[in-house]
Order: sequence, then C-alpha cells, then structure tokens
Amino acid sequence: MDISAPVSGKYFDGNSARQHGVQVYKDTRHGTAVLVIQPDTGAEVIWPIAELREVTEQARDEGIVLRLGQDGIARLIVPHGAAEDTIRAIAPDLGQVRVSRSKIRQLVLWVGGAVASVVLIMVVILPALANQLATMIPVEREQALGRTALGQISSFLGGDLAEMTCSNPAGLKALEKMTERMVGDTAIPYDLKVNVFNHKMINAFAVPGGQVVLFKGLIDAARTPEEVAGVLGHEVGHVVHRDPTRLMLRSAGSVGILGMVFGDFAGGALALVLTEQLISAKYSQEAEADADVFAHDLLATTGLPANSFAQFFVTLREKHGDSEGFMSHLASHPNLQGRAEAARAADVIGEGPYTPVLNAAEWADLRKICD
Repeated sequence: MDISAPVSGKYFDGNSARQHGVQVYKDTRHGTAVLVIQPDTGAEVIWPIAELREVTEQARDEGIVLRLGQDGIARLIVPHGAAEDTIRAIAPDLGQVRVSRSKIRQLVLWVGGAVASVVLIMVVILPALANQLATMIPVEREQALGRTALGQISSFLGGDLAEMTCSNPAGLKALEKMTERMVGDTAIPYDLKVNVFNHKMINAFAVPGGQVVLFKGLIDAARTPEEVAGVLGHEVGHVVHRDPTRLMLRSAGSVGILGMVFGDFAGGALALVLTEQLISAKYSQEAEADADVFAHDLLATTGLPANSFAQFFVTLREKHGDSEGFMSHLASHPNLQGRAEAARAADVIGEGPYTPVLNAAEWADLRKICD
C-alpha cells in the first residue's frame, strides 16, 4: 500500500490530552519526503520522514506509535497493516537513537560522579566506619564471628575445622609455652586462642575474637622457634588492635556496595570473599607496620631477639622474592627487606645471651604438632 492516499490515524499534540482524528499521507515538500498530518480541526502538521522515530513498549497496542525526533512529545498512531509496513519501509531509521554531544557530556559527568562516589565510599567512608564499628561490637559477638570465620576458612582450605586443627599433645604444650612467654601481661580484650592448621601454606592469620592460626608450613619454614615467636607476636598485635574485625567489616561493606553496582553478590560469594580476605590478611600498610612494632616490643619485653623475626623475612625473601604472587600474607607484602631491617633496628638483645622461647626438645615437639 502506498500512503500517498490518506490513511486514518490518531494524533496527540503533546500540549493537551486531547486525541485528534487525522488523515496521514506521504508528500514531498521542498524535495524532502514528509508525512502530512491533517487533524480534524486545526492546521496540518508536517513531519520529515527522515526524523521519524518509533515509540516502543506501549501499554496499548493500537498500531505503530511515532514521534518526531529523539525528544518529540507529540505522538502519531497509525494502525497495524499495510500503512505501517509502508512507513517502516520508507523510514528505516525508526529505531535509531541519536544522542547529542551535550547529553554525552552530561552522561560522562554523571558516570564520573557515580564512580567517584563509589570510590569515596570504599576508600574513605567504609574504612572509617569499620574502624568505629569495630570498637562498638560486644566481645561475645566478635568471638562468635571469629568461630564462624574459622569454620569457613577450614572449608575453604579443604577440610573441616577439627580435621584441619593440629592436636599432638606435646606440640600443643610447646605452643602454649611459646604463647605464654610472648603474651605475658599484655592486655588483650579476649581469651586468646592459638592453633596450628595442618597446611603447607607459609602463613599465619588472626580472626575476630582473639583467635590466631599458624600454618604448619610456616613452622616448617622457620629455622628457630624465635622466628615463629616473632610471627605470633605480629598476629597478637592484629588481635589487640582488632584489625581482623575491621577487615571483615570493611570487606563486607565493600562487597555490599559492589553488589549494588554490579548485581547480586551475597550469600556464598560474600563468605568466599571474606574467607579469602582473612587468609590473605591484607591489612593497610599502617596496620601492618603497627603489628610489626607490636611484635618488636613483645620480643624486647620477653627478652627475645627481634633479629630472629628479621631472619624469617630474609628467608622468605630468598625463597620467594618480594613479589605479591606468593601465597602467604607475610610474603605478599612488598618490601620484605624493609621489614627485616626494621626488626633488626628494634633488636635489644644483639649478640647477648637470652633464654630461648623453647628448648631443643620443645622445638622438635612443635614441629611435629600435626603428627
């Protein structure tokens, strides 16, 4: 059908709710193909065919709904059938969307503002809020959170908590002696619990509520019990400063924000992220430095050489380098050499005598704690 002959339709001028009955036909005005809309009352309306755009997703399917340009508010409805087919044939750009440069700039500004807002929330507001909330959570709630986290971590590593936790009595006795020597009279808001996981990862971490875990791989990598004692002191520093709770609050908040931006990200995925965060224990550089200083002070107070703590960093650096790829939060921190130098500078024992944290037999028992 050729719509050079008039076709009946409906027209809304956008200025009122009135519906106009119209006759529509194609014409050529000044060499340009146009639709001529003749209302039942009033002057005719001319729409260039090249500027016709289709309005989709209408509540009532009465026919093809057209408007003039991208932002036109007037509407022309042509019934389904041959006339619609002809309009689609002569106006191939019905579905084209053209965005002006001003709107593109506006969109870029809106997107940039949204990204900046998310970054501000995750980098500034969430850490500050987590720091505040960590001091407000009751100890018993924090301990319950830590127990749940330990269960998730053991599952993440491939076993249940009982299977993963080493329990050789002689080894546990040696670990208890080391813990008592290191902690001494230090004020800790929790009942500190230290366990060893039977895993080859060279790692140690703390969870909320005063629980510290050393990995069997870390004990195997250490040359002396004083090296392990230095790592234990570092993790006790995180416990005292409540860093694990801050980390979990910040990570949970970050995951929630990202979930709102990119889609649902909760449940098992949230647990997986929090578990990975605790295992990798990537606290801020300030928190890590504070935990190192805390370990240096503990070693000095208990009469142990911080140089042994430094030697452990040197050993890791020699075996794995200073890269972040190695699966250990001790090795994943850049500049292990700098941490070793800081520990040496804090050593108050030097070459002088000291009472070892464990004797030779106890050190052998600790190394067999998972047997």
